Amino acid sequence: MINHSNYWLKNAHIPTCLIVDNQFIPHTKENLCLCDIQIQEGKINQIIPASNTIGIDLQKGIVLPCFVDIHTHLDKGHIFERSPNLQGDFKTALETVKKDSILWNEEDLYQRMEFGLKCSYAHGTIAIRTHLDCHENQADTSLKVWQQLQQKWQNKINLQAVSLISLDYFLTENGVKLADKIAEIGGILGGVAYTNPELEIQLEKVFQLAKQRNLDLDFHADENGEIDSICLQKIAEIAIKTNFTGNILCGHCCSLSVQPEGVVQKTINLVKEANINIVSLPMCNLYLQDRQENITPFWRGITKVKELKKAGVKVTFASDNCRDPFFGFGDHDLLEVFNQSVRIGHLDTPYSDWITSISKIPADLMKLPELGRIGVNLPANLVVFKARYFSELLSRNQRDRLVIRNGKIIKNKLPKYKQLDQLNH
Repeated sequence: MINHSNYWLKNAHIPTCLIVDNQFIPHTKENLCLCDIQIQEGKINQIIPASNTIGIDLQKGIVLPCFVDIHTHLDKGHIFERSPNLQGDFKTALETVKKDSILWNEEDLYQRMEFGLKCSYAHGTIAIRTHLDCHENQADTSLKVWQQLQQKWQNKINLQAVSLISLDYFLTENGVKLADKIAEIGGILGGVAYTNPELEIQLEKVFQLAKQRNLDLDFHADENGEIDSICLQKIAEIAIKTNFTGNILCGHCCSLSVQPEGVVQKTINLVKEANINIVSLPMCNLYLQDRQENITPFWRGITKVKELKKAGVKVTFASDNCRDPFFGFGDHDLLEVFNQSVRIGHLDTPYSDWITSISKIPADLMKLPELGRIGVNLPANLVVFKARYFSELLSRNQRDRLVIRNGKIIKNKLPKYKQLDQLNH
């Protein structure tokens, strides 16, 4: 279909919010523009209103930029077969992963993490930020494997690493050494914020370590349905107090959805003032939270994404865990993440610019300005669908999508699960 360096994609539906320097008038109620895209030598040479140009007719099929997955756990991925979470709750997930981590040697990590990368690449993802468990001696092994994969996959997927540890660890000498390691590899300093009497002391130390090393921050916060869990609020307060100017991303923030309106508004105001960005992980949180034996769940486990966005906070969605004790499903497909986010959060009617939450916004937060958008002179990294409207895009799995990287269609076959069989025995 596409085997030369200069061609046109005709009659493509592109969301207006994803076109750089957009001057197009939407043709649909979903703010899709009907355009022709000229691709030359791996880059986008022109974007014009649909016309009589000669090229490949997409018949109004949607074209998106390649996806950006800003919150994943590649090191935990695909252990569900050997370490299932039979209770399906958060506490059991923690305990199960801890036991399984005994097996996390270089070979085990490399094979499972690369399996995740193969899935992501096939689905059309171009950049991934992964959290890596850094307890005890695990940091050295995991960071070494991550660096090997980062090098091997540098022309396919941009990989970023975040440390994952409870924040009290940073009050120790080993915690300071971990911050040094993260700085050495150009990573992001991160950890899990839990409600405890020393939370503010822990946060102040983390912010200090980040400022001294010019590191961005990425926290897990309030991944629960507890009305008194206000870690996000505390993170914002310390960010303001310390005049932190780096990038801050907070994930989950689920307790915000069960708190009184006054607490919610106070937190959102502080988050906005502190310039904190939010990533919601609705698939994983829907799986874990409000789970009780023989009782049908009621709560959705999603944070206040609409209220945060309305306040001017940047909101993203991401894959989080995949086929591990925290989430027994998933395939590293950000279209599925977006699909489920729309359904769980009622982000349709109108769709607005929510599609930027898996493309342009996370690309900006990862400091990758050429990714997550479609524009003249940008690399032709695109995902092409037969679906013509969002209602069609989100009603089928879109396994027949075409992934274009630097102007060429890739062979996007998903890896077979049997590749992991030897790790599950």
